[in-house]
Amino acid sequence: MALYECGPWRPGRDARFKKTEVCQTCSKLKNVCQVCLLDLEYGLPVQVRDTALAINSNDAIPKSDVNREYFAEEHDRRARAGIDYESSYGKVRANDTILKLQRTTPYYKRNRAHVCSFYVRGECTRGAECPYRHEMPITGELSQQNIKDRYYGVNDPVALKLLNKAGEMPSLVPPEDESIKTLYVGGLNERIREQDL
Repeated sequence: MALYECGPWRPGRDARFKKTEVCQTCSKLKNVCQVCLLDLEYGLPVQVRDTALAINSNDAIPKSDVNREYFAEEHDRRARAGIDYESSYGKVRANDTILKLQRTTPYYKRNRAHVCSFYVRGECTRGAECPYRHEMPITGELSQQNIKDRYYGVNDPVALKLLNKAGEMPSLVPPEDESIKTLYVGGLNERIREQDL
């Protein structure tokens, strides 16, 4: 993974400054956002996506610096020649777990400004002009993320929390009596007729 320093930029007027964490090649290899490292299709951490879709991506991208750079350069060369990288992302159908966990609405809290470190120490003199949030930070295991672990999809506390949530979700079990053929369809309005179904 090539750490990539792109100057800070803002997604909106009151949003926090963001920076690009990985290069475009590395983000394409894993199909993740360059900033937040979440999957582009489902908005989930890499570990959750790979576990739910049964994709083993840990061996696909080398972890050592020299091998990783060679791999990225080779991928770029092949992309310029028109040869696509053989990736399993997007080829596997989303299963029930992915569909339950994926984020379908924007998560606006992601764009909030960072917490003011001077405020935490009780020394912020800017007051209302301070571009950072004046509130105490939330600590816990979710605040201790490692960006490389998140990219490679290992030891990610957010992913583990989501996977535990998926394990606790109820799932539909087909009835034991195979003669039952009834199917309930809900959430339809009066424009949908029986023949449409």
